[in-house]
Amino acid sequence: MKLENVRALITGGGTGIGKETARLLVEGGAKVVITGRRKDVLEEAAREVGAIPVVLDVRSEDEVRNGVSQAVEKLGGLNVLVNNAGFGNFGPLLELDVQDFREVMETNVFGAMLMAKEAARHFVEHGGGNIINVSSTAGSRGFAGGTAYTASKFALGAMTECWRAELRKHEVRVMQVNPSEVLTDFGKTAGYEQKQSEKKLRPLEIAHAIKSMLEMDDRGFITELTVFATNPD
Repeated sequence: MKLENVRALITGGGTGIGKETARLLVEGGAKVVITGRRKDVLEEAAREVGAIPVVLDVRSEDEVRNGVSQAVEKLGGLNVLVNNAGFGNFGPLLELDVQDFREVMETNVFGAMLMAKEAARHFVEHGGGNIINVSSTAGSRGFAGGTAYTASKFALGAMTECWRAELRKHEVRVMQVNPSEVLTDFGKTAGYEQKQSEKKLRPLEIAHAIKSMLEMDDRGFITELTVFATNPD
């Protein structure tokens, strides 16, 4: 599709991958709504990249419903959802806290489902659309200390396949992008320090991948795209 025809809603749009994706899409002529929970961060990002801010918590069914409705109104339609909101709690099994596990699943799995449900309802009623789920290489292989986060990303991949099977007949393209480690604020919020390196992926590389997926002619689509750093330290 042509970027000037894009009417996109990007969750987790105040920082990192969501923010850079919004920037690239807006630069290409798209109209974009970004969402997040922190109003100050969201509004600053929106001013910087030229997007429209809508504060919402993807874990709340009412807020999701109202947020998608606002996006449709503010954009004059909606044909793209980028399910980017997510976070992780990390630690070994013997120290795993059930509430920490539940919080990860509520955002990364239930939140993604709620957003997709509301967006897909609009897409089906209006002749088609695009859902891009931002997952992780952790959605295809586990690692020590990653129980909650990895489980959430495996679940997101399974949901992506189910939605694709259900929605293709309605001209809805359901896609997934799997970044390896990206230098963002994710590590800080997850409680661990990322090793800094100029060779690691930046949010910009993932934003380029998402943009490329959208730009393919509507007669086809990239089901899944995995992005690795060429030679990380």
